[in-house]
Amino acid sequence: MFRGFSSLSPAFRAVSFPLRSKIAPSRPITQVHQTPFRLPSKLLSRQASQWGPKNTSRPAGNRQKYDRFNRNQQFYDLWNSPNGYRYGIVFVGLGCGVLYYNLERVPVTGRLRFNCISPYWEEQLAGQQDQMILSEHRGQILSSSHPYSKMVNRVLQRLIPASGQESLKWEVHVINDPHVKNAFVMPGGKVFVFSGIIDICDSEDGLAAILGHEIAHQQAHHMSEKISKMVFLIPIIFSLWYFLDVSGYTSQYLLDLLISRPGSRKMESEADYLGLLMMSQACYDPDAAVKLWQIMKNQEQYAPPQFLSTHPASENRVTRIQGWLPEAYDKRAQSQCGSTIGFADQFKRAVAREDDFWFG
Repeated sequence: MFRGFSSLSPAFRAVSFPLRSKIAPSRPITQVHQTPFRLPSKLLSRQASQWGPKNTSRPAGNRQKYDRFNRNQQFYDLWNSPNGYRYGIVFVGLGCGVLYYNLERVPVTGRLRFNCISPYWEEQLAGQQDQMILSEHRGQILSSSHPYSKMVNRVLQRLIPASGQESLKWEVHVINDPHVKNAFVMPGGKVFVFSGIIDICDSEDGLAAILGHEIAHQQAHHMSEKISKMVFLIPIIFSLWYFLDVSGYTSQYLLDLLISRPGSRKMESEADYLGLLMMSQACYDPDAAVKLWQIMKNQEQYAPPQFLSTHPASENRVTRIQGWLPEAYDKRAQSQCGSTIGFADQFKRAVAREDDFWFG
């Protein structure tokens, strides 16, 4: 109590004490500051979830484990089930049945292959591509009166009887593009020849080598054979992706490198052989095929290794065709033009002897 407080009058003290008792708190002020300020529990939990560190740890029992071959477990469970082996036998049996039922041999060469696409469906599938090619090169198709178109038609009329495909509705389309050196025959008899390949052929014999090769693809139904391979390649790609965790692109590239491209090179060599016999039977000089591929080899700017290409290397092509030349000359001698060719050869030899006599 302050020192001057006792000197106050008794009346003031009587009035002041009751006034102090009315405004004074029920408990000392010091007790108010002792109680800390607390936020509601809901607000604290909300702030902790938004701004506090996140707890990413999971209980050991709920933690997911990565298993690369986890998908194989379903296959193993199915195989180990009471009827698992029966499913496997049925699946393998159906595959073998489809394979055996669609086995056939290529005409002339006798190569055994799998082909499940009929010639009718092969022609139907190629019909859409014909329209796309014509639409793409609209305005570049040469007229039938053009010298290139007449040349292609002359050679084609001699090759068709030798191919045995007179029943097809043959159509010739010569595309004016000197930068493209290509020609192909679509199923059904649609012939497309770019002017760039005609410039390389120095004669109708060289053009016969080109068209004979392309007609041979149609004769052997190589397009349907390529489509039929996908019946087995697609399940293999899916199996590699599903069971071995190999990406679809990687498995597709490996199968293309190991199966599709070697098969394509085999078809190209087969077309070389069939085309060579075809042009020989049509009374063309088979040696022109060797000269043609030598020219193609010299004009190649870059050629990938053969195992990466869908076509054989030009050097290997020349070597194989040279090995087939004796059979090709025998084929030409046995054809209807054999007697005419023999007379022409005798005439050439006689003229050569006459020149030696006068100028030798």
